[in-house]
Amino acid sequence: QVQLVESGGGLVQPGGSLRLSCVASGGIFSASAMIWYRQAPGGEARELVAAITSGGDTTYADSVKGRVTISRDNAKNTVYLQMNSLKPEDTAVYYCNAGTYRYGVYYAGDWGQGTQVTVSS
Repeated sequence: QVQLVESGGGLVQPGGSLRLSCVASGGIFSASAMIWYRQAPGGEARELVAAITSGGDTTYADSVKGRVTISRDNAKNTVYLQMNSLKPEDTAVYYCNAGTYRYGVYYAGDWGQGTQVTVSS
């Protein structure tokens, strides 16, 4: 089982930026697909925001394309989510996930505890 610890959330004004980090331990980080999900207030489901395969290929939700960049540092067992031009609708709890990627589909695995992002003036 992989343990994941997210950080970097907070309150930011519309148009601002945040960088989320997720440090993994207890597994083979370099072999995992790393995925950022978010769950909006009152939302029932977690939405895939961005994902990166072990080989570095990336996927983004349409709602964040051009504003968000996912990256990973295998030497530090860390995945990042750089978020720019933030909007109020980006307000959510952001979760890191260590999953798998097979035949074009990401499968969720172990979850972090989440970090709150609030975009408000």
